[in-house]
Amino acid sequence: MRIRKSEVQDVARMMEIYEHAREFMRTHGNPKQWGATNWPPEELIRSDIRNGHSYVCVDEDGNVIGTFFFLQGKDIEPTYQNITEGHWLDESPYGVVHRIASDGSAKGTGSFCISWAYQQCGHLRIDTHGDNTVMQNLLKKLGFVHCGTIYVEEDNDPRLAYEKSSKVHL
Repeated sequence: MRIRKSEVQDVARMMEIYEHAREFMRTHGNPKQWGATNWPPEELIRSDIRNGHSYVCVDEDGNVIGTFFFLQGKDIEPTYQNITEGHWLDESPYGVVHRIASDGSAKGTGSFCISWAYQQCGHLRIDTHGDNTVMQNLLKKLGFVHCGTIYVEEDNDPRLAYEKSSKVHL
């Protein structure tokens, strides 16, 4: 597997992957995270591509099998400014991963994408819905720490906030 920036010609495939992810979440006890709003909308994905923050995971044959948003910097995620029921571990610049999904064709795609993003900056923050136990277990396996709760603009459901930093040793 390898990671590359998404291109406009990837959009149809990316939307197929998001459809697969919504179905996977629905059948694994997480119908609300993306299913209620048919998240993410295609225009947001196109905007991510235009802004250079959209990535795809490609298999050995060049097939797009996963996708995610990645951005790094200081205070880049406004919803992370207000964390409740805990606190962030490291206030230095960080990377954020959003909208991560795979088509399920290759085991470990999500882990590969998150690990790649972590290698880019050594400090990641990520959030997930409380019903998304698959993502919660993956993040714990990858060494992320649950730091508290954040809220997103898309809905009123709280999100579990996780962080991993090379500067923090627990």
